[in-house]
Amino acid sequence: MWTADVTPHALDTIPLSSGAWRRDIFKSFLQGFLISASNPKVILFYIAFLPTFIDLTVLNRSDMFLVVGLTLVGLMMGLMLVASFASSARRFFQSARAQKGTNRTAGSLMVAAGAFLVAKG
Repeated sequence: MWTADVTPHALDTIPLSSGAWRRDIFKSFLQGFLISASNPKVILFYIAFLPTFIDLTVLNRSDMFLVVGLTLVGLMMGLMLVASFASSARRFFQSARAQKGTNRTAGSLMVAAGAFLVAKG
């Protein structure tokens, strides 16, 4: 792995003008929302911890819409930040320099594991 030949990979791109791009974006958004909304940790948070911060018995309809709206905006901002970092990391790790560094790190770990096994045996 230390001396492996590295060739950078091109990013998969979909033309912005295609209708398939819009369908894929909506499909990805819906899929991400459903995964997040069905996450048991999130459900437990809203059932267990949210009532300790907000007295649900005194909320009227407009207050509930405000809480839901703020929660949705907060979650969307957080998820968009994660998506932005993932996109940057994807571009970085497709470069030849990053792949070479990853290969050398993995190769070094394998050599270290082999040296550890030799020393133990």
